[in-house]
Amino acid sequence: MANIILESARGIQPVAIEDELLRSRMVFLDGEVTGESCAQIIRQLMYLEKEDSTSGITFCINSPGGSVQDGLALYDVLMLLKSPVRTVCTGTCASMGAILFLAGTKREMMTHGKIMIHDPAFGGRHDMGGKKPHEIQTELDDLNRCREALAMIIAKRTGKTLEEIYEVTAEDTYYTAEEAVDFGLATGIVRKKGYFA
Repeated sequence: MANIILESARGIQPVAIEDELLRSRMVFLDGEVTGESCAQIIRQLMYLEKEDSTSGITFCINSPGGSVQDGLALYDVLMLLKSPVRTVCTGTCASMGAILFLAGTKREMMTHGKIMIHDPAFGGRHDMGGKKPHEIQTELDDLNRCREALAMIIAKRTGKTLEEIYEVTAEDTYYTAEEAVDFGLATGIVRKKGYFA
């Protein structure tokens, strides 16, 4: 973890960059959506909400996706915050990363950012070998419930119908920044210098 040097009443001391950015109400997801990454972000969000529930939070995301259940737990927390949340796609927001991006009131993308949405799939931990038909059907029912939940989030945040969402999520569908704004996934594109200052 990189440090910066700050001078204070206690003298000169190293401070983690993440801690200094958190003081500026910036939270980051760089990498896969996991139980660990989501738990850390939830703690940071709860801390910021406790400190000041009227000031905005910037949530920067560059993620290939990952655990749907852990991601939905983080999504639920984001939706319950009083603090206004601005999400920023700093690279690629794919799969569950795209769902988390949709939690923002303002959803902004870097000029070369991309978003990818698709239907959920069985993860590598699901081995169908040796399972009975009713066990496979239970897994399939769970997957379809997950598909419906994610499609409803996308539809609600974009203003599209469920049928429109199911049509584009049947395959991996990528959007450039401009396309994401046109589709309703993003609300704007970051072009102003000094945006993060």
